[in-house]
Amino acid sequence: MATKTIRVDTLTRVEGEGALELDIANGAVAGVRLAIFEPPRFFEALLRGRAGAEAPDITARICGICPVAYQMSAVHAIEDASGITLDGPLRALRRLLYCGEWIESHALHIVMLHAPDFLGFPDAISMAAAHGAVVRRGLALKKAGNDLLRLLGGREIHPVNVRVGGFYRVPTRAELIPLAPVMAAARDDAIALARFVAGFSFPDFARDYEFVALRHPAEYPMNEGRVVSNRGLDIAVTDYDSVFAERHVAYSTALQSTIGARGNYVVGPLARFNLNFDRLSPSVQALAAEFGISEGCANPFRSIIVRALELVYACEEAERLIAAYHPPAAPSVAVAPRAGIGIAATEAPRGLLYHRYDLDAAGMILAARIVPPTSQNQATIEDDLRIIATRDLDLPEEDLRDHCEQAIRNYDPCISCSTHFLRLTVRRR
Repeated sequence: MATKTIRVDTLTRVEGEGALELDIANGAVAGVRLAIFEPPRFFEALLRGRAGAEAPDITARICGICPVAYQMSAVHAIEDASGITLDGPLRALRRLLYCGEWIESHALHIVMLHAPDFLGFPDAISMAAAHGAVVRRGLALKKAGNDLLRLLGGREIHPVNVRVGGFYRVPTRAELIPLAPVMAAARDDAIALARFVAGFSFPDFARDYEFVALRHPAEYPMNEGRVVSNRGLDIAVTDYDSVFAERHVAYSTALQSTIGARGNYVVGPLARFNLNFDRLSPSVQALAAEFGISEGCANPFRSIIVRALELVYACEEAERLIAAYHPPAAPSVAVAPRAGIGIAATEAPRGLLYHRYDLDAAGMILAARIVPPTSQNQATIEDDLRIIATRDLDLPEEDLRDHCEQAIRNYDPCISCSTHFLRLTVRRR
């Protein structure tokens, strides 16, 4: 019995590291495992015994690319436990802050991490020689998103200005208005980038996914909404634990999520797009029509187009929020500590991010639960890989590895949030 092993010590163009193992026996794929081997970072345990007011700053350290997502889910959950709901300018500022994160994160993924797969380059630096204008456009978009994070969050990485009840400081209109032309230029760059990626060639691949995302009555979802799916799920966020289940697999330090006994599902841009197409602006809907992509798209390789459309939307939404901004009377509202359970979910760039906190009467955290997007997608990624590896089994192993890596990057996995990969091992028996 001959066994052959191929190892890729580090998968480039994703955040984190770990292993993909393909077991091949008798010319067929016998097993696929995203073997997550780095030790967990125990953020949920770190939060226990800390004041609820500390949760936004602590959870922001989970990820350097999507810290706002963790802050927003944490702050909404603590406010939920405290009986507080923000509206008016404070709510608008939080949505604007989230726009900044979507802009910088989507631009990074599209240009630096994913586009090289479609264009045949090993990395964005190599790609820049042939597509310098595209790379410069991506960098400009990331800077525009970071400009919003710096002004509203206090700094680009792990922002420090968000607090339970609002912000520590809010910008004056004079400080915010200069970002309007920056966002207008970013919108134009995003449209050009969307047209560029829409011209890629995409593998013919689609599955019958269950897509899960937030849905808001009036907005494309970021901070609020009900949890819905394309198979009839429609629940309040507070009912999340009654529907979704996490399980541990022996080869991974990360948990994997399922919808009860129904199985795996997908969160992220493709899910948001399919479940909230009617909430996109008319101009973004028109772009989607121009690209020949519509709600119901089930090809994860085309998710790069959807991310580009969301990037355009986030720039437009930032423009709108800046134009309408008038500073609130105070940067925050008073929040009195009390015992309770707080639950919230927001839409991180990579998908639904769920937080739950149990607080005592002094507002101290008794228990914390965080379910990030990548752990929710992990089982579905394995299913994709099983199909792709079976389809491409006769290819040279280098090509098989490349196809598997591209399939993983379809989901823009933020492995540092929840999981870590990738060393590729192919065992042939």
